[in-house]
Amino acid sequence: MSKPHQSLVSIVSKGASVPERRSLSAEAADTLRELILLEKLAPGTPVPERDLAEGLGISRTPLKDALRILETEGLIEYGPTRRPRIADPSLEEITQNIEVLSALEGLAGDLACKAADEGDLDEIRALSQSMHALPDDATPLAFFHLDMAFHARIVEAAKNAPLAATHKQYNARLWRSRFMSSRQQDRRENTLAEHDAITKSLIARNGPRTSHEMRQHLESTIRNLHHIRASSDET
Repeated sequence: MSKPHQSLVSIVSKGASVPERRSLSAEAADTLRELILLEKLAPGTPVPERDLAEGLGISRTPLKDALRILETEGLIEYGPTRRPRIADPSLEEITQNIEVLSALEGLAGDLACKAADEGDLDEIRALSQSMHALPDDATPLAFFHLDMAFHARIVEAAKNAPLAATHKQYNARLWRSRFMSSRQQDRRENTLAEHDAITKSLIARNGPRTSHEMRQHLESTIRNLHHIRASSDET
């Protein structure tokens, strides 16, 4: 086994035991998704299935199923030879997808102002407060999971099944990009302020304002990603 593959086995083996309560493929997808988010599996990296299966302690059949899950999320892609690799979308592609997601979340905010009950609003408010309550040394991943839960709960509160399904599809494809934006040191305070504005408008049931705040929030993500790319190019 080559040294790069040995390194991959080591990465995925640490803390990657697969509980029996969920399917092996779903658990493997969860593990790989997090490794991709943290860029322990970097964009463009080939995925050697045999070594990856060994690192996860599973057979290649559930691994292939896990890779198919991640392919639908845009995190794994296959070349002409059908060999998998970590997806590396262009900034233009990411931007276009976020523009669509911005429209979806803007619509969700507007609909939620009409359809949400008080229980929905209480849970959305609680998620926002939980983000504020995180300690300064909380991991970017912990903050990000709450961030995504906040957005998902607003979409759920819109009570529109086609919207929820479409949002889930686009958000999955942008999971890594949104995490890249969220984990920036200067981004956390901006995110909290933007969430406060969204929550305030939602509780007031001001549909147009909530829609505007949701769209602005995603537009700031686009700006942040362009800044990250520009800084990377300079480096």
